Amino acid sequence: MLTFTLRRLLLAIPTLLVISLVIFLLVDLAPGSPMSEIPLTVPPEVRKKMIEALGADQPVMVRYVLWLRQFFWVEPATLIDGWFGTNWAGGEQRILSWQSRAPVFTVIGQRIPQTLTVIGTAYLVGILIALPIGIYSAYRQYSLFDQLGTLFAMIGFSVPTFFSGTLIIIIFAVTLGWFPTKYDTNLSVTDWPSFVKQLQQMAMPVMTLGLANAAVISRYMRSSMLDNMGMDYVRTARAKGLTERVVVLKHVLRNSMIPVVTVIALGIPSIFGGAIITENLFGVNGIGAALIGAIHASDLPMVQTLAFIFAVLIVTFNLIADVLYGLLDPRIRYD
Repeated sequence: MLTFTLRRLLLAIPTLLVISLVIFLLVDLAPGSPMSEIPLTVPPEVRKKMIEALGADQPVMVRYVLWLRQFFWVEPATLIDGWFGTNWAGGEQRILSWQSRAPVFTVIGQRIPQTLTVIGTAYLVGILIALPIGIYSAYRQYSLFDQLGTLFAMIGFSVPTFFSGTLIIIIFAVTLGWFPTKYDTNLSVTDWPSFVKQLQQMAMPVMTLGLANAAVISRYMRSSMLDNMGMDYVRTARAKGLTERVVVLKHVLRNSMIPVVTVIALGIPSIFGGAIITENLFGVNGIGAALIGAIHASDLPMVQTLAFIFAVLIVTFNLIADVLYGLLDPRIRYD
């Protein structure tokens, strides 16, 4: 297992380098520039100095190497300096947002708590809903519960979040008045009333994303359970006199979780990446909203950094899923 993990980590290095180059070039060569917002009345020499201040006058490969060094060395060193009072970064220039002129990772650090609170809770709720539905739907195949679960999944698959989110706002916020229509990002939880208010404003975005995630995961769970319930080892376990609860929850469920783990693990990066549509719909000031704002403002460093962070998370959690396979199924060996 250790050899496999180290081998995959070494393989991830060139993979991430290629991904970083593709992301940087795609974003850099896309139309749009922060200079396009400058009035034409600005003198050419002032415009030139502004471009030089942003570092946009250098060749693309020079900017790519500089950005890569800032991402993997300057930013981690700055973080360590902040924690332990060291001076590893040496005051070197960080990745700066063209829109706010602030370090990109500082902006991300300010936005990510909102994203993790709302999107992370929605993903956890989706998993907690999906697994029991998928397990029981497979155990009671073609029952009324299974048919209702299938209907729920089809609705979750088919209805986009911008439509379901708008519908939830109309029903629960406008018509019933149970929840606020917009998320208050300035709310600080200090006592019980503020905690209740936080739960109220989280309810609709969590409901929107949680149901969408539950629809996907429940279908994978059901299909995987059905594939394993017809296996010989299940019939053998039943022939030994084991109770149905032990057969389903101990033998079938463990093997059925292998493909589901992949779906869940590869969905975790979306928590950090934010739900762009849902965050903008409910006014959550998270990573998704930051990405949309950066795209509108042609803030290339912000877009490049966020896209690459998302790619790093996908590669990382893909590796974690592979390692979990060996823990769930003893038959899988990597050595």
